[in-house]
Amino acid sequence: MYVKIINVLYAFVTTKSYRKIKWRIGINKKPEDTTVVVAMSGGVDSSTVAGIMKNEGYKVIGITLKLYNDGKEIAQSKQCCSGQDIMDAKRVAHKLGIEHKILYYQDKFKQGVIDNFVDSYLKGETPIPCVQCNQTVKFKDLFEVSKDLKADALVTGHYVKNITLNNINNMYRAIDENRDQSYFLFNTTREQLDYLRFPLGGMLKDQTREIAKELDLNVADKPDSQDICFVPSGNYTSVIKKFRPDSFQKGNIKNLDGKVIGVHDGIINFTIGQRKGIKVSDKEALYVIKINSDKNEIIVGPKENLGKKEISLKDLNLLTDIKDLDQNIFVKVRSTGSLLEAKVDLKENNTASVNLLNPEDGISPGQACVFYSKDQYGHKVLGGGWIKE
Repeated sequence: MYVKIINVLYAFVTTKSYRKIKWRIGINKKPEDTTVVVAMSGGVDSSTVAGIMKNEGYKVIGITLKLYNDGKEIAQSKQCCSGQDIMDAKRVAHKLGIEHKILYYQDKFKQGVIDNFVDSYLKGETPIPCVQCNQTVKFKDLFEVSKDLKADALVTGHYVKNITLNNINNMYRAIDENRDQSYFLFNTTREQLDYLRFPLGGMLKDQTREIAKELDLNVADKPDSQDICFVPSGNYTSVIKKFRPDSFQKGNIKNLDGKVIGVHDGIINFTIGQRKGIKVSDKEALYVIKINSDKNEIIVGPKENLGKKEISLKDLNLLTDIKDLDQNIFVKVRSTGSLLEAKVDLKENNTASVNLLNPEDGISPGQACVFYSKDQYGHKVLGGGWIKE
């Protein structure tokens, strides 16, 4: 079997210097004859990738996306892609001596990400805007721009591994499982995956920061972004109120028997598995079990009713042969969740049912269910779909 691992797998641990590592990205050309676009968010990860590519001899074009108009609240929060981040990216590019472009995609971002985020909450779902952003603006539009620039690859600072097996480029979970971002990239297409490169998948975050310091980048100690970029301080209801001010409609809170036991101030204030904010007294703690958006009601019950073993998925994206799903695999049903053993049953119209071996609490429509298999190289991403119910 022909195997090519594009990441640097713990090489930095033994060499203690990025300069002793041959950073190759799986392109059969000399670095000086290879043009790469680096998606530069202004953070330490993408800045480090740009520095590595430049010092390795590649022709580097840095591109930063302006995705939204950040007000005072956003400017002061720990979020990606803010005005400060754009300035940081520009300074890094200047220091490295690489070409830098800023693309103004506010309208595309609102249509492809923010509007979907708001609509999902109004339907009682719990959306993942980072997946939508990668699926639309970042990989779709940036992919096309990179092609127009005649770049040989689009390189990002995501923590996932590239491993080529028999000339097929595969995505694997990062070595640093606390940083692994494969869950957010499950909707990457095969064409995109063949064009994308992720040099940091074999690194720990601390190692990335050490490389940034060795490169003398001013973002080496910059804190990681923590919030959704367009949601100030994690207050998603403020975003919904801004774009859909009439969406806070009172409705009924019902128990599992269908009895009305309270009133809520809007279903957008609740997600599956939530306990806080129900404000209904009962002999035991109550959790949100289901949200019926068409009736503007939430169903609550004891925690033992949260567990689910069967999940319905829609809009599948598969990165593997369907025969790989004939056996038990692993799935992840939330970004911070663990890998769960499961069996996937593919259905018509690009849907599937997933049967977990053990019940899992708090599975919410609007989240992703990502498929993985385990082999000698780690956990390979097989694809996934959106949780319908």
